[in-house]
Amino acid sequence: MSDPLLPDSPLEVVVVPRSHDLGDNFEVRRALPSRERRMVGPFVFLDQMGPHVFSPRRGLDVRPHPHIGLATVTYLFDGEIMHRDSLGTVQAIRPGEVNWMTAGRGIVHSERTSHELRQEESSLFGLQCWVALPEAHEEKEPDFLHAGKDELPMEEGDGVSARIIAGSFFGRGSPVPTLSDLFQVDVCMAPGAKLDVPADYPEQAIYVVQGTLDLGKDGLFESGRLLVLKPGAGVTLSAWGAEPARFMLLGGEPMDGPRYITWNFVSSSADRIEQAKEDWIAQRFDKVPGETEFIPLPDLPGKPVRYP
Repeated sequence: MSDPLLPDSPLEVVVVPRSHDLGDNFEVRRALPSRERRMVGPFVFLDQMGPHVFSPRRGLDVRPHPHIGLATVTYLFDGEIMHRDSLGTVQAIRPGEVNWMTAGRGIVHSERTSHELRQEESSLFGLQCWVALPEAHEEKEPDFLHAGKDELPMEEGDGVSARIIAGSFFGRGSPVPTLSDLFQVDVCMAPGAKLDVPADYPEQAIYVVQGTLDLGKDGLFESGRLLVLKPGAGVTLSAWGAEPARFMLLGGEPMDGPRYITWNFVSSSADRIEQAKEDWIAQRFDKVPGETEFIPLPDLPGKPVRYP
């Protein structure tokens, strides 16, 4: 790991995610929100799932749960997840694809390992992010979009490949429609390859997925680190050592105001979150067809947390 950041470093902060074991040694690392950084552009949540290998007859079982005021972005490096939601969507997501679910005024979804995959060992490794919606769109009708691997533009050369998941970067734009100015890019680098990351957006970050990144005088950064850049700062990265490196670039324009976050709810209004909690307790959200289980509202002491 690197020494403390230098005064002229392009890095504002380095976040070491906290880990949670969800059972069966399935680990989730949460980089956003954190004590060091609450948001990067409109991104208010970043979880790394795995890497993990489930035993036969085991798998992911995230029961139906609600969201408001955000879009979930699910992206896998390995494995498969079956998504079901209250719109009636049933969609498997596989590596290199994107599931973009816009909650708006409210949606419910589940995320599970399919029955077929449970017959043998199955792997899972990926990221899930939440993008806070602009205030003007917080109460829009919910929707869901799936983009296949071949639909997402690639930029390749000099030992680097970059898949544009959302927004625009490196002069390429994703077909995934977004409601704010943002970007998310999956980058793979061969050993020794270099990449200049331009300061295209006011708020930018790098999440190291695999391998180790070399940032020159700022040092080495291993997987499971969120490197938040200073506003207006670009950076040159290289893959250190004999192994390739993989990382996610993300960020965008700052939000149009603070957001409150409680459980799975995001809103510019604390009262709106309280209403969503009451609606979930009373089961006034739409149901996921074919699902009978749900996650009860957890004990949430205190008021919603205001970010940033």
